Amino acid sequence: MSRYLSDHVHLGDDLTSVVILDQTLLPNRTLYLTLREPEEMFEAIQALRVRGAPAIGICAGYCLAALAQQRRGLPPARFRQELSRLARYLGSSRPTAVNLSWALDRLLERAGRMPDADPPAIADALAEEALAIHQEDIAICRAISEHGLTLLKNGDGVLTHCNAGPLATSRYGTALGPLLLGHERGMSLRVFADETRPLLQGARLTAYELHEAGVDVTLICDGMASMVMKNGWVDACFVGCDRVAANGDTANKIGTSGVAILAKHYGIPFYVLGPTSTIDLSCPTGDEIEIELRDPEEIRSKFYVQPMAPAGVECYNPAFDVTANELIAGIVTEKGICRPPYAQSLAALFR
Repeated sequence: MSRYLSDHVHLGDDLTSVVILDQTLLPNRTLYLTLREPEEMFEAIQALRVRGAPAIGICAGYCLAALAQQRRGLPPARFRQELSRLARYLGSSRPTAVNLSWALDRLLERAGRMPDADPPAIADALAEEALAIHQEDIAICRAISEHGLTLLKNGDGVLTHCNAGPLATSRYGTALGPLLLGHERGMSLRVFADETRPLLQGARLTAYELHEAGVDVTLICDGMASMVMKNGWVDACFVGCDRVAANGDTANKIGTSGVAILAKHYGIPFYVLGPTSTIDLSCPTGDEIEIELRDPEEIRSKFYVQPMAPAGVECYNPAFDVTANELIAGIVTEKGICRPPYAQSLAALFR
């Protein structure tokens, strides 16, 4: 496994499959899965075997490209119908992360620019487009990391929630990118990683990535963030994002908005880091972001030898929450750092 896990999602050698690292088994097992069927691809995204908004987009692009290769012998009209159907199917696997639909739409648009091409030519073009998405994300994460690093100084403490490192993206990551880059350059940074219940991405993935890279990381339960901030150990909060509305409201893993509220109380700047592909200018505010509801068993019994809640107890399990824009000190993208008012600064990125 490479230091930054930049190859944890890739197109199979035969171009008709997608290979992913199963993140649900980390940190205890390292297992790569080969996905060939649409149902396998759907399940891998829905079950969080691949997760993190940019990584989901990369994976979705590869999945549609692989399925196109499998169907390159179809008649042209049927081939295009299948592309659209499969894109809709894959796009329904997780509704909140905008990168999923963004990547699929990008491949469909590439096919649409080839009205007279035969299916084999379109399939090959989609493989090229999916690879371009991956290569672009590596460059984007590096740029985000460079911009984010300007917000830190040697000796700072940073609190992060969920996982927005190499596993969630391509190489350095978004929220973890500046921390990994700073460490490479000899900076002394101390990171506090929330467990991020109920799926424990902070414990299983963020703590794992930072520890493997040699970064000073301390794992805390979500409910400990206030104490750590009160103790003066946190100089900034860095989190990723799954969707950014036009007004700067941001959807991220459940619990993120609570971190932002605490940071506001203690006077700590709260930053959101993500690629411009995560910004959805068609979504006016966070109120319009669809929040995915997940299986109650993730609260009742997942990761436990025995259930840790009464059988049949009612559970509410939203995957994400929305952080209001007034709690965000800056949104760090590959094009620079956006500041309030976000309706103006975000729109300016696309001019």
